[in-house]
Amino acid sequence: MTLRKLYGRATGIGSLPHRDPAAALALVFDTFKEIPHWPQLPRRGAVEGLARQYLNNLLRRKLIALRPNGTIYFCLEEPGWEKRCLDYYELLLSGDAEAFAEEFAFPEESAAGYYAFMERCSQGFPRETLCLKGQLAGPVTVGFMVNDPAGKPSFYDPSLREIIVKTLAAQARWQTEQLGSCDLPAVVFVDEPALYNYGTSTAVGLGRREIEAAMEEIFSAVRSAGGAAGMHSCAGNDWSLVAGLSLQIISFDAYDYFASLLVYSDELNPFFDRGGALAWGIVPSSERAWSEDPSSLETLLRSQQEALKRRGVSEHHLRTRYLITPSCGTGTLSPELAERIYCLTAQLVDRIS
Repeated sequence: MTLRKLYGRATGIGSLPHRDPAAALALVFDTFKEIPHWPQLPRRGAVEGLARQYLNNLLRRKLIALRPNGTIYFCLEEPGWEKRCLDYYELLLSGDAEAFAEEFAFPEESAAGYYAFMERCSQGFPRETLCLKGQLAGPVTVGFMVNDPAGKPSFYDPSLREIIVKTLAAQARWQTEQLGSCDLPAVVFVDEPALYNYGTSTAVGLGRREIEAAMEEIFSAVRSAGGAAGMHSCAGNDWSLVAGLSLQIISFDAYDYFASLLVYSDELNPFFDRGGALAWGIVPSSERAWSEDPSSLETLLRSQQEALKRRGVSEHHLRTRYLITPSCGTGTLSPELAERIYCLTAQLVDRIS
């Protein structure tokens, strides 16, 4: 899909602190009419957590399991592991659309916000709506949250990493197809808060090629289903790794981690030339939102754009190929603060449009 009509619009990252899906949807559609997103509601329980929400089929197939402390691990040392893996890969390769949909659909209890969103969409949209946004946890993040039996992050194990990547790619494809069935384009962000591990002394074995291959498989699944692929990370990252991938939107925390993007400013013109856009997370997803207003946030945004311009980044692209978002999800905040953040985001877009 083309991104042009999304330029200059606002949307959210994903999570909200509400327990009532109706209240969450009211906030989403009141503030982000043009690009509404389905709300993740982690306070409803662990089944709506960042990793768990997208791995229900692996739990059901007993490829992964939960320890009493809530950590997730691959149970490859338990009897029948090889047979369960074989059965799973047979499904992935079968091409059976009905079985595929049944396998990767969210269970009702793990995605109340998603199902409320889809029900709302089936009843029609605000006339301003241009696109529907979804999201899922990325392979590095999931690979660091799900361990092998010894407690090591599963992303380091090629066979376990492959299961994670293929599962998330299939989930991304299913989600993109479902959103697209509402007769509007879909954009899906891959959430990668753990990407900051790349290049650190504590993750020496985290390879660039492995990350790139994992991400590309998921972006390809989104595009093959007719959607636009983005990636969100609310940390300081090696953005050269991201900007060279075949995604269309880079979503970053501009409020706290702009300096990390500035370091890799040389990567942005080629990214823009391939049709990319930046989603500026310029509205803080924290208590600091109470002390900001649209004017102060515009001043911050313009100063950051000017800093990139001085590094040689195209001013035209900086001023046109952008979206505005909160810096991160708001699932851990109060509903009142989440509302403040969403309203600030919408007001900032109105101010700078």
